[in-house]
Amino acid sequence: MPAILFVLTSANKLLNGAPTGWYLPEAAHPYWELASNYQIDFASPKGGVAPVDENSVKTFTDEGSVKFLNDPKTKALYENTKKLSDVKASDYAAIFVVGGHGPMIDLASDKEFAQLLQDFYAAKKPVAAVCHGPAAFALATKPNSSESIVNGIQVTGFSNAEEAQTPYNDFVNILPFSLEDKLKQLGGKYVKADQDWGDKVVWDGGVLTGQNPASAGSLGKKLHEILSSA
Repeated sequence: MPAILFVLTSANKLLNGAPTGWYLPEAAHPYWELASNYQIDFASPKGGVAPVDENSVKTFTDEGSVKFLNDPKTKALYENTKKLSDVKASDYAAIFVVGGHGPMIDLASDKEFAQLLQDFYAAKKPVAAVCHGPAAFALATKPNSSESIVNGIQVTGFSNAEEAQTPYNDFVNILPFSLEDKLKQLGGKYVKADQDWGDKVVWDGGVLTGQNPASAGSLGKKLHEILSSA
């Protein structure tokens, strides 16, 4: 059974000290789309317990999210994550960064993680992320180049319009940057759903991105489609 690496943030606080973490449905919904066909491992920068965003636990009470949070098998995955420094791209068919604001705090500035992403990209293995997860692409470049892996391709992620509807819409004191702006600065051709919070998934140039929580399940389906046709 092919293996997929799910990456969770280890960050539990935003710049202003407010709690954060990985976003429940953005792990749960892709997991259930993929779990029957793939071995799924979880990793984080620090390893061990990866902090879940408690707001996502309160907000998302659908069956898939609740089951993921409480099922002994899945609970063991996010409470015993591998340390990112101990994993290698050659062991996996794809890498997927789960969203939540946390990746903007730790993964976006993690040079060692950027190298892991580059290893997947160079091996032509899908590099995927949802919502704020694409922040983790900030330092990853194409082989033998200073160009970002998102340069010149269509890419999506949590939009400025959506962020403006949250309590986190401060790119100085709460978040280190705007994700939409960052993707554009990296050379990405940013696209989004016609409506805020709509389902949008983009597969271009070896990179698979989803816009927001509503896109997480669709991203899981698309990743399975990509891997099945490889």
